[in-house]
Amino acid sequence: MRLLLDQNLSHRLVSLLGDVYPGSVHVRQVGLAEADDAAVWEHALREGLVIVSKDADFYQRSLLLGPPPRVVWIRRGNCSTRDVESILRRHRADVERFCGDEAAAILVLE
Repeated sequence: MRLLLDQNLSHRLVSLLGDVYPGSVHVRQVGLAEADDAAVWEHALREGLVIVSKDADFYQRSLLLGPPPRVVWIRRGNCSTRDVESILRRHRADVERFCGDEAAAILVLE
């Protein structure tokens, strides 16, 4: 269960969550810091990554195209990196179940 953290999330989350989501990466680590959503989507698909974003664009793309890749949408307004870390830690079991469901496309976390 490797995550691809979108540009709207801190790159620090990779190291902060390394113990629960090993092998995860941030878009800027893989040369996608300035990439459009289609390029990020294709990278996640090719590498078997779950996209994590605070942006509704990936939610909408997932509704249109379906999985893979899967999308975890953090639906929280302004919040800190620590808040996002806490959400992803608290919902690790939910993310794991979500990733095991072949038909699931989107997981909304608040």
